[in-house]
Amino acid sequence: MAGDVRACCDTEGGRRQDLPVGRCSPVEFADEGAIVQANARRHALVLPGAVPAAGGEGNTRLGRFPARSENQDRITALHALAKQSSTSDRGSQPRFDLVVARDLEVPTRDGARLRADVFRPQSSGRFPVVINLGCYQKDKLWVPPPDLEERPNEYMNWETVNPLWWVPRGYACVRVDGRGSGKSPGRTDPWSPSEARDFYDAIEWAGKQPWCNGRVGTLGISYYAMTQWLVAGLKPPSLAAMIPWEGAADMYRDFGYHGGIFSFGFATGWWNNHMAHHLLGRPQSTATDAFSTPWLWEYMRYNLDGEWWHGRRPIWENIDIPLYSAGNWSGMGLHLRGNTEGYVRAASKWKRLRIHAGTHYHPFYSEEGRRDQLRFFDHWLKGENTGIMEEPPVKLLIRKGGAGNYEWREEREWPLARTKWTKFYLEKEALVLEAPKKAASVEYSASGMTKAGVASASWTSTVLAGALPQLGVSFESEPLKQDTEITGPVVFVLWAASATEDMDVFATIRNIDPDGKDVFEQGQQSQPVPVAKGWLRASHRKKDDALSRPWRPYHTHLEREWLKPGEAVQMEVEIWPTSMTFKKGHRIRLDVQPRDGVGSVPYTHYSADYNTGTNVLYTGG
Repeated sequence: MAGDVRACCDTEGGRRQDLPVGRCSPVEFADEGAIVQANARRHALVLPGAVPAAGGEGNTRLGRFPARSENQDRITALHALAKQSSTSDRGSQPRFDLVVARDLEVPTRDGARLRADVFRPQSSGRFPVVINLGCYQKDKLWVPPPDLEERPNEYMNWETVNPLWWVPRGYACVRVDGRGSGKSPGRTDPWSPSEARDFYDAIEWAGKQPWCNGRVGTLGISYYAMTQWLVAGLKPPSLAAMIPWEGAADMYRDFGYHGGIFSFGFATGWWNNHMAHHLLGRPQSTATDAFSTPWLWEYMRYNLDGEWWHGRRPIWENIDIPLYSAGNWSGMGLHLRGNTEGYVRAASKWKRLRIHAGTHYHPFYSEEGRRDQLRFFDHWLKGENTGIMEEPPVKLLIRKGGAGNYEWREEREWPLARTKWTKFYLEKEALVLEAPKKAASVEYSASGMTKAGVASASWTSTVLAGALPQLGVSFESEPLKQDTEITGPVVFVLWAASATEDMDVFATIRNIDPDGKDVFEQGQQSQPVPVAKGWLRASHRKKDDALSRPWRPYHTHLEREWLKPGEAVQMEVEIWPTSMTFKKGHRIRLDVQPRDGVGSVPYTHYSADYNTGTNVLYTGG
């Protein structure tokens, strides 16, 4: 028996005057509405009264597009049109001024009304729409960090596009408060089938407005990416393209339960510290039952996959529109898996994958990131040839070790066809390339330094470099004889036993320099993170053979297969995809622990039931 790791505004001059609120009818923009004029410094000049538009009648060459047909003739025709036009890899240039309409009513199929803000070009032309729907309040101003490449302005909103950049380039931007949040009455139910239906209705509302060319695209980070996967599976006729930027897709596997272990740290922190203040403190008349959803209780109650979770994952075979999936190597524990799974499993024939690194928001608002977004939408929403669909479909930021030490590289597929799948075998405290002939075992206490029943992770145990004493076991390679790149999925196969009926496996891959110190990367929240992580609860080890791949096990999570104390079983731990060039002289280290290890914050887990007894790993033989 052997274990192995397979790697492969400034604002000036005058007050803003928002436009009149529309009520369930096409939006009409009055001359006395507020018009924002972009100047050469990319700041905003807000002027009362009417101002002549800065550039023509908009993009009318495409006319108004009909609803999607079964054979997708519309998408094919637009693709052909873009290929016939002259190529410009820069994308649309600023030409238009900005008109703002606040708190428009968006009708839904059950009679409810959502509130939306519309930012559109001051022009009589028709334009494609970039839309998002979520629970973070469309009216809440986000003040970005000073090093963001996007300039601060009064229209900045957390994890959404900046209208002062997009509207001048010929796009209408629509922000919708999800039901029960911001100014939309009702009950909040994040990532639910009902929220997806609301998003569908909002997309169709936008697509039918007189200022829309009939083509709607979705774009946003995190929450505003996760909702895209769900609504795209419902196939709204007006939805023409999507860019889910760092967005989990399978709410059980990506967000709620990593390998069957409840992701308590982020789930509770997100709900209590981030979500609640978007729902509380509003008048009862607009928030009659906004906070009545027992969200955390439902997540804990449905600890196995099943019907409740099925409505919270995409219908991959229905996602057939052009797709640009953008992930982050640092997003292990939340979004990365959704972006790679989405690229592999979505039915679209026109899809691209990009994986960057660093914080959760800097790449989205970077000049490079916005150009990728713009070129994709120009092609699919305007029919303009930006050359993006002639480029290799996969764009990866290859990490070289340490924050900022990166290099972009284009690829033809994911996982990479030229991957040399390599097995590292477990030996006592070592990772070796040849399977040990002699059978052996190593054991460790699941209780570690704390009393049994204490929370799975403390702050210090998840941010300090180095596994704490008695907290699992570690295996380390010899110093590498040359620079070695690992780019792609990783799976950890082990034989293990426990003195109890279950055990949790937390696997961490680390980059150790010649001095024995970690080489950390920058995490989504700017925290130090290791190379990669994976998780599995032993009782959840059963795989779905139809969906599993040699490089990515897919566990069913439908039932629990309890361990018999002392009896060894085989487990395959899915370690989320990664990219790292380990430098010559560095070591690859694998930590196997009973709870969260180095660099886990904020994606920590609570496992009081299984921090007990002794676990055994078997090697060789």
